[in-house]
Amino acid sequence: LASSAKNVEEALAKAGPCAVEEKLDGIRVQIHRDADGVRIFTRALDDVTGRLPEIVATAAALGAERFILDGEVLAFDAAGRPRPFQETAGRVGSRVDVASAARALPVHAVFFDLLSVDGRDLLDLPYDERHAALETLVPAELRVRREVVADPGDPEQLARAAAFFTATLDRGHEGVVVKSAGGSYAAGRRGASWIKVKPVHTLDLVVLAVERGHGRRTGTLSNLHLGARDEDGSFVMLGKTFKGLTDALLAWQTERLGALAVSDDGYTVTVRPELVVEIAYDGVQTSPRYPAGLALRFARVIRYREDKSAAEADTVAAVRAAHAGS
Repeated sequence: LASSAKNVEEALAKAGPCAVEEKLDGIRVQIHRDADGVRIFTRALDDVTGRLPEIVATAAALGAERFILDGEVLAFDAAGRPRPFQETAGRVGSRVDVASAARALPVHAVFFDLLSVDGRDLLDLPYDERHAALETLVPAELRVRREVVADPGDPEQLARAAAFFTATLDRGHEGVVVKSAGGSYAAGRRGASWIKVKPVHTLDLVVLAVERGHGRRTGTLSNLHLGARDEDGSFVMLGKTFKGLTDALLAWQTERLGALAVSDDGYTVTVRPELVVEIAYDGVQTSPRYPAGLALRFARVIRYREDKSAAEADTVAAVRAAHAGS
């Protein structure tokens, strides 16, 4: 797992000498090869070997008998841009008629780390040494793109890193990961040696309803139902979130939304669509769960916009445009 920074400059200041890698929005995998063949595991340790014959073939063609690689599986469109995460996830999750699925949506592996090779454990080596070993095993077209920054204080290197970030977004990827040159591999724990940088997308949405809290949030109005304006002036739900709420903000919204309530079934309180909230999100995805056919990924509250009326909230058309551009 990686920590976060607001921008590339902040990430470089934290990391010191480093490399800036593309952050890919695919399925994270570990690929193991030994005398028994190739096995592919997801981050949840699901064995998906049988579902990804083209990735097995890619790994089998590499020039070592034993290795463990870390990377991502993605599908690309004809222009070389990543297809939506849901499509890749559906392909990796498909257990039925794998051959037809592979023909309909071929996937590709992109590798960014080498954990062991031919019996040599690389986990405790610094990142730059692991990457040097990766380069000897994996050809450039199968490795993640990166920009090496030997001196983050050098304005020219900083400018190249910032340009790499912009180019990565232009290629359709979700951001970058800044990896400290001296960092060891930290599986499953959040650390300072990997720092992710992604653009922050925001929308001003209207609260349509709110669910009563439970656990430590019992007695509050917590989980927000979020909507965008439609052409006819109505509001269309795009998802829910309770993330990003501080205790103070939770107390404030409980009082404020309680005053806007129009119905209450004991679980969900429907409110007058008057309150605008600024929401950060990581992307827009297709979803049959909501009327617009769209949903926000990883939505979280930034702040309430009492300076805005519901008539000034973002529209469904704006959300569709964001989806088309993602």
